[in-house]
Amino acid sequence: VMRPAGGWISDRFGRKRSLAIIMAGLGVGYLLMSRIDGGWSVAAAVAVTVFCSVFVNAGNGAVFAVIPLVKRRLTGQIAGMAGAFGNVGGVMFLTVLSFVAPQVFFLFIAAAAAAVLVAVLLFLEEPAGHITEVLPDGTVQMIKVN
Repeated sequence: VMRPAGGWISDRFGRKRSLAIIMAGLGVGYLLMSRIDGGWSVAAAVAVTVFCSVFVNAGNGAVFAVIPLVKRRLTGQIAGMAGAFGNVGGVMFLTVLSFVAPQVFFLFIAAAAAAVLVAVLLFLEEPAGHITEVLPDGTVQMIKVN
């Protein structure tokens, strides 16, 4: 439910703003998950996990909403690459987990989310008005961006 919602939120409120809020939510969620220990109730641990998973899944949708802005004609290829690199990230994080305690693991993910938040704020440029695309026949097409 949250993956398509993340894409919708990105379309509705802007890709940069949406990704920034989602990355901040991820950072907070994983920071909270790093604090879970035996003293927490099951309900509290589940609530934090659900909170974090909402942002994880919304982030998937929001990231894929950015892909057509990279190069519209290659959207499928770029989406495939984004999915593949997502798998690489999953393997990387699981490798980290094999070397550290779960609390440190979640702190590592929170730090990664913070780094992505900084990258989004500094480097993601959302087009305004129109973007241009050069078609295979050499003509230029203007695409309206809201």
